[in-house]
Amino acid sequence: MAVKIRLKRIGAKKAPFYRVVVADSRAPRDGRFIEEIGYYNPIAQPAQVKIDAEKAKKWLATGAQPSDTVRNLFRKEGILESK
Repeated sequence: MAVKIRLKRIGAKKAPFYRVVVADSRAPRDGRFIEEIGYYNPIAQPAQVKIDAEKAKKWLATGAQPSDTVRNLFRKEGILESK
């Protein structure tokens, strides 16, 4: 089972709000997930990001692959080091 850390959209039309979730890569974007580890609000100025660093590091250590956007959020939060 390939596990991904990705965004799940829950906001209204033209008002996006995302939850950062750990999910099976075969599951739909807004469908079933394993665990919620944070949220991302791009509408707020500045954008709000809250991620549980311990949970994120645990999932990364067990082999979960972050999506490109989540990888960038992790770098901004200091969970991943920049290359």
